[in-house]
Amino acid sequence: MDKRRVVVALGGNALGNTPTEQLEAIRQTADSIVDLIEAGHEVVVTHGNGPQVGMIKVSSDFSHQEGTTPEIPFAECGAMSEGYIGYHLQQAIENVLRMRNLERDCYSLITQTVVDENDPAFDNPTKPIGVYYSEEEAKRLAKETGNTYVEDSGRGWRWVIASPLPIEVVEAKSIANILGSGGIAIAAGGGGIPVVRKEGQLSGVTAVIDKDRTAALIAQQIEADTLLILTAVDYAYSGFNTPEQKALEKVTVDEVEKLIDDAAFAPGSMLPKVEACLEFARSGAGRRAIITSLEHAGEAMTGSVGTVITS
Repeated sequence: MDKRRVVVALGGNALGNTPTEQLEAIRQTADSIVDLIEAGHEVVVTHGNGPQVGMIKVSSDFSHQEGTTPEIPFAECGAMSEGYIGYHLQQAIENVLRMRNLERDCYSLITQTVVDENDPAFDNPTKPIGVYYSEEEAKRLAKETGNTYVEDSGRGWRWVIASPLPIEVVEAKSIANILGSGGIAIAAGGGGIPVVRKEGQLSGVTAVIDKDRTAALIAQQIEADTLLILTAVDYAYSGFNTPEQKALEKVTVDEVEKLIDDAAFAPGSMLPKVEACLEFARSGAGRRAIITSLEHAGEAMTGSVGTVITS
């Protein structure tokens, strides 16, 4: 197997929904990651934070409503989630490394992702977060805060925030340095902490960045060979859950672009992953993006399973 520089994007199934579930899920996840390391690959691990940052925000909001603590801004909630998920991942990976007698260092890196303050997403927030409110409470909060609240799945009203495109990962050089020293980097949890740059200075903003797009951006910035997106299925499928369902194996960026134009992927699930893969695969010669399950990560690197997208 060729040795490669790989950015691994973990799906939510690799983390679980509660701290207890997360610890158990991550133990299994760590084995698959260390398999890649043992095969000689340089590995960056990125991950989601949807349930986790939501739990932190809910706790913060409840405490704030009770008058016991100040409100915690969403960017800070994202940083907290990066810290505790990174801690769990780092510990689990280090434990597996020790069990296999592998002398490697693993680092969790708080990661900031620059977005454009003029991104149209800020005028059209779509990502629901935090606690559920009654319609009356939501309208009152909207008037008091200027935030946008929408009805979500019949369960109540929730705050919605923007999901802008990532344009730069601030700590990309640090990630590359970790790999260059032989280490493993855990970075850009939840797509990274969203920040804007004004006159050279960074400041946090309220937003959620797509984690797979950030993983693709990191892969470009550190000149990785492979973007490996791990999810709940072995392949990306066109026409998923329809009579026309088809597993995609080896496909080119042109073929993928046509499938996207034909609306072959579900907008809320597989489409963002495929778009992230497309962005990376067409960014340079010899780059490939893979979508497969966590269980088949090692096999996917050999090309024997998974959807492989190349230029």
